[in-house]
Amino acid sequence: MGETVSADHILETRGVSAQFDAHVIACAFDKNGVAGFGLGDGSVRLNARETPLTWINAETHDGGLLCLAADPSGSGFVSGGDDGALMRTAADGATSQIASFGSKWVEQVASFADAKTQLIAVGVGKRLVVMNGKGETLKSVEHPSTVTGIAFDAKGKRVAASHYNGASLWFVASKTDNPRRLEWKGSHTGIAFNPEGDHVVTSMQENSLHGWRLTDGQHMRMSGYPSKTNAMSFTKNGKWLASSGAESIVLWPFFGGGPMGKSPTELAGGDDVLCSFLASHPLQDAVAAGFSDGLMVLADINNARILPICGPGRGEVTAVAWNASGTHLAFGTETGFCAVVDFSKR
Repeated sequence: MGETVSADHILETRGVSAQFDAHVIACAFDKNGVAGFGLGDGSVRLNARETPLTWINAETHDGGLLCLAADPSGSGFVSGGDDGALMRTAADGATSQIASFGSKWVEQVASFADAKTQLIAVGVGKRLVVMNGKGETLKSVEHPSTVTGIAFDAKGKRVAASHYNGASLWFVASKTDNPRRLEWKGSHTGIAFNPEGDHVVTSMQENSLHGWRLTDGQHMRMSGYPSKTNAMSFTKNGKWLASSGAESIVLWPFFGGGPMGKSPTELAGGDDVLCSFLASHPLQDAVAAGFSDGLMVLADINNARILPICGPGRGEVTAVAWNASGTHLAFGTETGFCAVVDFSKR
């Protein structure tokens, strides 16, 4: 008789995990492959590929951690908190303050790095602050309302911010602060650039997505979600936009004239459980997605194959991230469960 394979088989055979006492707010990998998990208690938990069974605890914020991204220097992480601090956590757990914004919460952070440029952008109330890798302010700009999401384009030339009634695009190096306003009434809660940099999409409180084609300002409305979209992620070539917020992974086609007039593709659905967070693979047409019951899967878009990573029961998945080469996946849940899974060939 055939042997029954556990839903946790991939996690058990290729992963390392730990259970902490606080909600996982975000996770990311630095350039060296260290996984960082930002927790609601203000700590950052670190897991290095070289010592996967060892978890480092960095007490980073004096209060709750609200956002986390890879440090553009290549090693470690940057994070914001309700203590008003933008902090740096090194791969060995050492912490240092990059900037303080007093009593204002640092609710959003994004980073960008290439061979020449290192950038950090933070959202502090209505203000978007762009810094270099040293923490020196390059630009500080006000928006009509609170900044709810930040994204750099693929070249680090522009930074976009979502806010009430739309989004704003800024050129990082511009000496004048004249944004391109992308207007659409309603509460916009997150933002993404496609890899080509010619489309911007926002998630909305109204359980829909809204997009703009930058070449001509054409609007794109993607609706039908039963819940708010907490995560959006373009695939490597921008062909698909993967999104959470439904009982499946919702993939909007950004080819052949889409997404307008096109129906989305749906993967890994059918159990009346909402997809809560996801991240597209950096090199392949695949998406890692977590659900509100704790189920974690890897979906191959081209053949619709679904690979279970771990079964339900560990709390809603609230953070998902790939390393740059797509060999390692990190994810965390609302109950404080953190895991790193190794997909490299053995």
